[in-house]
Amino acid sequence: MGYDNEAMRRFAGIERGDNRIPDETTILDFRHLLERHGLTKGIFADVKTHLADKGITLLSGTLVDATIIDAPSSTKNKAGARDPEKSSTKKGNDWFFGMKAHVSVDADSRVTHSLDTSTAKLHDSQVWDDLLHGEETSVWADKGYVSAERDAAFTEEGKVWGIMRKAPKGGQLHPVHAQINRVMAMMRAKIEHPFRVLKRQFAYVKTHYRGLAKNRAQFFTVFAFGNLFLVRPRLIA
Repeated sequence: MGYDNEAMRRFAGIERGDNRIPDETTILDFRHLLERHGLTKGIFADVKTHLADKGITLLSGTLVDATIIDAPSSTKNKAGARDPEKSSTKKGNDWFFGMKAHVSVDADSRVTHSLDTSTAKLHDSQVWDDLLHGEETSVWADKGYVSAERDAAFTEEGKVWGIMRKAPKGGQLHPVHAQINRVMAMMRAKIEHPFRVLKRQFAYVKTHYRGLAKNRAQFFTVFAFGNLFLVRPRLIA
């Protein structure tokens, strides 16, 4: 995500060959400063405040999901081992090695309002409470987040528990629940928008650093920029 990225160069207003481009040491020192003081989380929060000032509020429904970010599995390093803070997990019939970005997205604006990270093997449902802002009128997620306890706690009048229905163990999903899932799937599709920006616009398909802390710091910056990208038509209107 440096000045070799066309989108980032345009955002910063610099071009290749521009003598204003800082050298790699300066960029590295600046990144370490951001990481050491937790400033990227502040950038993420400031962007949300800016959007709220522009009338883009985050108080409607919340969509919750996680995406796997692959990490290099090479052992060609000084330690002769894979990154100890990353892990393997199976999705479908495929195995992945890396970490997860857990996000919650406003159902109306598609803006990411909360973010967390973990090693890849942590089950998505283990990261939940920190992803809700507490004023949701509806919550939407896939069946991996099914929880009778959470369902019971979200039964106030006017609230919607939009968690995909799960078939009983050894049984089949009831046709009514299958229809409900199809409706929920259309709503949940909105959460793919921030992930698409992360992986397509910003080409973030693999972790850039060893360990979780450095990548976590970068995620806050990338998702902050992603929020601005997603609502750019409303900001310049």
